[in-house]
Amino acid sequence: MAEEMSIQQYIQKHSEKDAFATVMFVYQSALIQMRSRIDVLNNELSQVYSYNPIEYVKTRLKTPESIMQKLRKQGHSFNVNDLIEYIHDIAGIRITCSFFSEVYFLSDMIAKQDNLEVLSIKDYIKNPKESGYMSYHMLLSIPVALADAVVPAKVELQIRTMAMDFWASLEHKIYYKYEGNAPDYFERELQECASIISRLDTKMMSLNEAMKKIDGDGHI
Repeated sequence: MAEEMSIQQYIQKHSEKDAFATVMFVYQSALIQMRSRIDVLNNELSQVYSYNPIEYVKTRLKTPESIMQKLRKQGHSFNVNDLIEYIHDIAGIRITCSFFSEVYFLSDMIAKQDNLEVLSIKDYIKNPKESGYMSYHMLLSIPVALADAVVPAKVELQIRTMAMDFWASLEHKIYYKYEGNAPDYFERELQECASIISRLDTKMMSLNEAMKKIDGDGHI
């Protein structure tokens, strides 16, 4: 039976290998295994419930340059220990659905999965950021099954509606174009768009609920 150990212990066990490459391998493996769980859930919802709120799933492994930038911004050094301790979104998955009620439905199903620990939750749908950003963030710990060890690793899961994702994509482009110093005009316009999107999500969900009542169908 494989021994459970921390990422640091796993690195020490394989000390002949490059430490940074090893830790990134662990996070990439966590991303693969968490994506596999979501794919199974996706298929189960279609097969068993005949209803699937998942529109699409995206995965992302943070680049070394992005990790370095974030560590420096937080006042930490670019080393393996600080990387493991302070950077929680190296492995990231985003699930997009149609309605914000489905966000909570999916988050509940994922939280109940065996051998999966919810470390923290940030609900930016009920409590949007000042910029207008809305999304549901779960920081998860998943046991990564490797050849000679089981290594818990963190994966950040974001669940949002398609409208929220559209807004976040535009904000991301503006942020990087202006390197975080966008003109005030853009900030005001983004906040206005966020307000419109929030109303749109509410309106669309109400229409969906009305449709389900008429059809007598639905699982949320």
